[in-house]
Amino acid sequence: MTVTVRDAVREDAGAISRVRVETWRAAYTGLMADEILDRMDVERETKLRHDRWDELHADTRGAELIAEIDGVLAGWAAIGPSMDDDLPHNGQVYAIYALPEHWAQGVGHALLAAAEERLRRVGFTRAHLWVLDRNARAATFYERHGWLEDGGTMTDERRIDGVGHVLFERRRVRDLSDAPPPR
Repeated sequence: MTVTVRDAVREDAGAISRVRVETWRAAYTGLMADEILDRMDVERETKLRHDRWDELHADTRGAELIAEIDGVLAGWAAIGPSMDDDLPHNGQVYAIYALPEHWAQGVGHALLAAAEERLRRVGFTRAHLWVLDRNARAATFYERHGWLEDGGTMTDERRIDGVGHVLFERRRVRDLSDAPPPR
């Protein structure tokens, strides 16, 4: 079994949408409203991603990455410059997901290593990401890879697929000038 990571292209919009929807439904059950998870739609998200591809990829410091195991879709990550006003010079990992059938197979590790390397390559020396509060699986994964909480919290009150919600998230940071920690 070999995990490879490559840059996503517009034609991967459907694969990205599939990873996001399937992973959210598996990972966030009990952490967010079932109504949100039930209303997620791969086809609708694929069209939106495809139509907005150029806009979403206008900043050359950002990237979307696809992970494959022996040529089969296994995960996705998205990175770029910080969206946080208090960390304007950081890079950010916006999303990183492995399909549930590929959990604990090195997909997340490969995506995170590639994301960190890409952020370094475009000049970021620090990065951050947000983890949904009570998501112990993700918190443990990131901590194992050297991403530590910095005390930053966020209350996310957006609407997702027409459903209002309140989610609490905790920020984790990483010094990218460090060598990656062992797996």
